[in-house]
Amino acid sequence: MAFVLLRRLGQALLILLGVAAITFVLLYALPADPARMIAGRSATAQTVASIRHELGLDQPLIIQFWTYLSGLLYGDLGRSYAQKTEVWTLIVARLPATLILMAAGITVEVVLGVTFGTVAAVKRGGTVDRLVMMASFVGVSAPQFVVALLLLYVFAVTLGWFPMSGYGSFAHVVLPATTLGVLGAGWYARMVRSAMIDVLNQDYVRTARAKGLSSSRIIFRHALPNAILPIVAMIGIDIGQFMGGVVVVEAVYGWPGIGQLAWQAIQQVDIPIIMGVTLTSALAIVTGNLLADLIAPFIDPRIRTS
Repeated sequence: MAFVLLRRLGQALLILLGVAAITFVLLYALPADPARMIAGRSATAQTVASIRHELGLDQPLIIQFWTYLSGLLYGDLGRSYAQKTEVWTLIVARLPATLILMAAGITVEVVLGVTFGTVAAVKRGGTVDRLVMMASFVGVSAPQFVVALLLLYVFAVTLGWFPMSGYGSFAHVVLPATTLGVLGAGWYARMVRSAMIDVLNQDYVRTARAKGLSSSRIIFRHALPNAILPIVAMIGIDIGQFMGGVVVVEAVYGWPGIGQLAWQAIQQVDIPIIMGVTLTSALAIVTGNLLADLIAPFIDPRIRTS
């Protein structure tokens, strides 16, 4: 186990290095000029050149990247061009809101996906199965902003059950988490249904039925623990996606997370913030996958044995 963990940590470092290199090159290949954005449209060429020199943007790309990597070794993500604040400080300030939304969204999608996927597998071929698969297809296909605006109109504007936007209470997190959960639950339901159907056809399940075990015990004790393994891996991926990929949801609901921070940085061509959010999201994805690999053996002893 220790060797596997060290190997995965080494792979994680290589992945983060690759993400940093690719993102850095792509950002500096953009036609937008951060120095011009900071100086303003009416600034003279001399002013723009002075700002570019102050930010180190006039140095060769390889030197800039090496300087950035050197800072990363000491936990320095750079300094925001627009906000004149350390990027790490800005991310840490927004991180609690994103973590709350991430945990709530994953909880909603797992509960809905596993529940409806299991029901569809048990009732496969019937009306319930077709309705669940149809609903999951709609959930997967629906754009985030459409679902968000629809939930806002129905539950915030029409019924007045939840606030339109904001952050700080349980009521504020319900609609954003439901938006994320509904979209993710479609994938989970289809995955659980497929895995459950395969597991329910295994010999040990037929043996359990022959012994006279109840249907609920067979499903929850024998079938579901084996069918849920793909879900554990998907949760690991979702952790990273929710860290930086909920820009639309955070913008619609006014949620002050790092997704909204990234969107503001993109508009201002604030490269240090974009790099910081990207690396934070990549680190979350790597960490989530590593945790999923560590948890999987406790769910399925066969993995631990092998």
